Amino acid sequence: MNDTPKDEIFTLHRGHAPLVVSVPHAGTFIPEALRARLQPWALAVPDTDWFVDRLYDFVRARGASLLVPRCSRYVVDLNRPSDNQPMYAGANNTELCPTHAFSGQALYLEGQAPDEDEVRARVQRYWQPYHDALAAELERVRAQHGHVVLFDGHSIKGELPWLFEGRLPDLNLGTAAGAACATTLAARIDAVFAAQERYSHVLNGRFKGGHITRHYGNPAAGVHAVQLEMAWRAYMDEEPPYRWHDAKAAAITPLLQRMVDAMLDWRPDA
Repeated sequence: MNDTPKDEIFTLHRGHAPLVVSVPHAGTFIPEALRARLQPWALAVPDTDWFVDRLYDFVRARGASLLVPRCSRYVVDLNRPSDNQPMYAGANNTELCPTHAFSGQALYLEGQAPDEDEVRARVQRYWQPYHDALAAELERVRAQHGHVVLFDGHSIKGELPWLFEGRLPDLNLGTAAGAACATTLAARIDAVFAAQERYSHVLNGRFKGGHITRHYGNPAAGVHAVQLEMAWRAYMDEEPPYRWHDAKAAAITPLLQRMVDAMLDWRPDA
């Protein structure tokens, strides 16, 4: 039985509009017992999706639900399947309970990586409650409106040779190659990005959507899932100490608001 208080695992703002926003890699907390087992540099959690909860906080005023975890992805990756199957076959991947950073460096001190029992325990304590909350909120909103859009917000350093070649576009939209949402929704969001020239963008490029997009996206059942992987350079400093950049964030926020408005305005029969 998991007796950890839910507010120590995630916070959930329940909205009234047909949009649920999840930011599964925004958390930075590492439990004290785990900190002693990690490499000292890993305690700075450099692979965090920095500030995405702050970046998308405006969705609450637009009536959307917002689900934000507390723990770092180094504890457990909420955007990986609980059976630990790799997201991108044939490429370097980080695991459900990562043992390597995005640089390829080992996260743990020698002999301190989690075994299978510990991975299962972390899934029960942290992963399952987040997904239970997400599934329940999606069903609540879908039942109210007849459909729901799930937006999974992410960010990442634009160049990470261990994970991908070259330089990522600024905005990387993923719909599981079209399986996770209606084509009209994907087209509407893509059109928002295409209408501007400041930020490069791609649909279903290197990042096509992780577990959350692939698992919950079910257009036939009225659940339409979309992931956005945004390059850090679009709104923050890409080098340590990873600071929020006021001017960059202010510049891209109107575009993100137009994207969210497109999701809110969209209907399955549109």
